[in-house]
Amino acid sequence: MKPSKTSKQWMREHVNDPYVQLAQKDGYRSRAAYKLLEINDKDHLLKPGMVVVDLGATPGGWSQVAARAVGRGGTVIALDLLPLDPLSGVDFIQGDFREEAVLRQLQGLLAGKQVALVISDMAPNMSGVATADLARAMYLAELAMEFALEQLQSDGHFLVKVFQGAGFEAYLKLMRSRFAKVQTRKPKASRDRSSELYLLASGKV
Repeated sequence: MKPSKTSKQWMREHVNDPYVQLAQKDGYRSRAAYKLLEINDKDHLLKPGMVVVDLGATPGGWSQVAARAVGRGGTVIALDLLPLDPLSGVDFIQGDFREEAVLRQLQGLLAGKQVALVISDMAPNMSGVATADLARAMYLAELAMEFALEQLQSDGHFLVKVFQGAGFEAYLKLMRSRFAKVQTRKPKASRDRSSELYLLASGKV
């Protein structure tokens, strides 16, 4: 099948993307690593020895950043439906984080430790139908928030990717009712044409 004009444009943009080139140079698995690095530089979320859960972690860019930051005394647990190639300092669970079996595995890895930070850079496989894609993206963000509310310690932080559009304001309102503080972040590594934003919440209500 002949590549579409859109896919050719994406590939050209991807190859020439400075963050893609930087990720290859620095040994990160994805350009997304720089989004978390920039947010962390501003908000100081990642600290040595802390416990971090990364939802929808594959291919592992965010987990890499987290593992390097928390060090050997910390814990990074990555979850995804897709497989993840092994990463130093990262425990991986493959499966749906809503399922009891997966949650049992998570509790086993936590071994009584409390989760200080839940991060989610999840996005659905895009169909090209904007309204459907946005609805699915917001659904994933809702699931991530439910998980964070259940698993986070009382003073923990939750960082999640969302997309501006239908459902965004409702999600933001819900988040503000569940957390004492909610801030928006748009890192430079997010492409300008992308409607993605990151919401950073803390202090479960």
